Amino acid sequence: MSENNWIEIPGTPVAQPRHRVSSRGGFARVYLPTKHPVHQYKRRITEATKHWPVFAGPVAVHIVAVFPLPKSWSKTKKAEALAGEWHEQKPDPDNVGKAILDALKDHWRDDSQVADMRLKKLWTNQTEGFTILEVWELT
Repeated sequence: MSENNWIEIPGTPVAQPRHRVSSRGGFARVYLPTKHPVHQYKRRITEATKHWPVFAGPVAVHIVAVFPLPKSWSKTKKAEALAGEWHEQKPDPDNVGKAILDALKDHWRDDSQVADMRLKKLWTNQTEGFTILEVWELT
């Protein structure tokens, strides 16, 4: 097995949103709103992994996306929810994974190099979430 590259990225994980479509002058255009939080999330990942190598072969990507308990939850509900329990709400794990893979585009030729991908979603009682990201080349 090749060298593991792992990092903890502060900030609540953000899912890749669906692109929006608008029409102007009879032509459709597809875009993501520039103020969507996914852009900042991807910048944090890109900055944190800039020292990582470019992987030539198949890679494994393991992700732990940790979300803070919602502020809207009552104190009772927050007390019942334990940190480290499974997060069963939106965002969907595949959309969180897509945002992360997009941010790592400079580390491989194509997303198709990802041969093993695992993503866990958990709760934390901290005020902000974080992402643990581990990538290594398979041999």
